Amino acid sequence: MKKLLFCLAACSSLFVSCTSDDENANNAPIPTGEISGDFSANSSFVKGNYTLKGTVRVKSGVTLTIDAGSVITADVTDGVDALVVENGGKLIMIGTAAEPIVCTHLTKIPGSWGGIIIYGDAPIVGANSVASATSEDGLTSSITGTAYTYGGSNPTHNGGTLRYVRVEYAGKKITDGTSEMNGFSFYSVGSGTVLENLVSYKGADDGFEFYGGTVSASNLISYGNSDDSFDWQDGWRGQLNSNWYASQVGTGNFGMEIETKSVNNDFWPVISNITLKRAAGTVTEGGTSAAEYDAIQFKKQGNGDFSNIVISGYTTAGATAVRIQDAATNTGQVEGRKIKLSNVTINDGTTPYAGSASLQVVFNPADFTLSNTATGASITPGAWTIVEGINLLN
Repeated sequence: MKKLLFCLAACSSLFVSCTSDDENANNAPIPTGEISGDFSANSSFVKGNYTLKGTVRVKSGVTLTIDAGSVITADVTDGVDALVVENGGKLIMIGTAAEPIVCTHLTKIPGSWGGIIIYGDAPIVGANSVASATSEDGLTSSITGTAYTYGGSNPTHNGGTLRYVRVEYAGKKITDGTSEMNGFSFYSVGSGTVLENLVSYKGADDGFEFYGGTVSASNLISYGNSDDSFDWQDGWRGQLNSNWYASQVGTGNFGMEIETKSVNNDFWPVISNITLKRAAGTVTEGGTSAAEYDAIQFKKQGNGDFSNIVISGYTTAGATAVRIQDAATNTGQVEGRKIKLSNVTINDGTTPYAGSASLQVVFNPADFTLSNTATGASITPGAWTIVEGINLLN
């Protein structure tokens, strides 16, 4: 019955074919087909192998469901490929540890597509304290032709459930520095959205980026992404975040880049159990001239409450575990005691913290505590953490 419903699912562009070359455990053909266009009615895809064609949009009031074990492959010949959930839409991708949902690209080249992008109407605080802003991904509505905006007054916005989902080779840059995408992009996404057991693998920009909102996320793995492993701005304030694991390999900037658009907010995100690792020989995205090699950078009044942190491998000359980038952040957040890092274990002899240039930074002793007992992220491995035979957690 489920397959029948799948074949009858209403969507803008769906072609399904079954072949005997690719069969499941019950010797039934595994569905193959295409995911494309705008979804204007609820639609479901059973476990199968699908091609993502162009920018796919889940419209407001619509739920798109994709079953565990599915593989979705974007194709470079289609222009800008991305899976977009517009405000009011929902994306349900519930994989399992043994059968994750994998979103990848035909070329296996970082930056080949736009990844998963969800828009909501949870609160943001943008530059100059604005409550809404224009997205930086360069995408436009298929109806109005205008750029997407984000921000609202609905803290419990629900954009769906992503569980055991891996995004590979994303981070497409339409215009470098102005229109960029990530592995996962969350624009004013609310606390009703579930984000658990997600992997961003070898993208050309950030692994995970939060643009304001109230959503929280647990069991995140950012591996081999060329810019920052984790990044946020616009007053993101998720409170229930845990088990964030970053492994920077080959090319990478900050493990965590934290800012709030130069607004000194009276709130901040809370994250426990963090591991930030940088492999030997990893270079910054901008080359030797770009000093973006610290484990955690705070700038433009960025803040947060972080605990049980393990930092390893940030040994490039001049690097530090925690960098305070500007004087305003030092005054408003460090001296204002809105940055707290507790139970921090720093391996390899890396300097605990520093300010940029001649900026003198001194944390209150209660706000920055070192230890030898931090365990960092605790994530259970499985098929969802293995890519081409390599366990990303090793």
